[in-house]
Amino acid sequence: QVQLVESGGGLVQAGGSLRLSCAASGRTFSSYAMGWFRQAPGKGREFVAAISGSGTSTYYTNSVKGRFTISRDNAKNTVYLQMNSLKPEDTAVYYCAADDSVRLVRSAPADWGQGTQVTVSS
Repeated sequence: QVQLVESGGGLVQAGGSLRLSCAASGRTFSSYAMGWFRQAPGKGREFVAAISGSGTSTYYTNSVKGRFTISRDNAKNTVYLQMNSLKPEDTAVYYCAADDSVRLVRSAPADWGQGTQVTVSS
């Protein structure tokens, strides 16, 4: 099992930027894939981005391509989500997730963080 703690959420104006961080512990960090999901009020949780254990492969949902960047620092056991050109529709609770493969982390990850709120004002 992996323990995940997100940070970096907050309130930002449309067009602004935020960087989310997720610190992981409990297993060798580079051995598992990481992802970000989000859940807006009244909606289901949706996949945002994923990254392989080595960091060489990344995946994004279409609505954030070109605006968001997922990265990881295996020496710091941390995954990041850099969010640029934020829109009001990006407002959601953002969750960090982990599993053994990108396929699993994109579909039904085993481990979740507690979430961090991102609010984008118009």
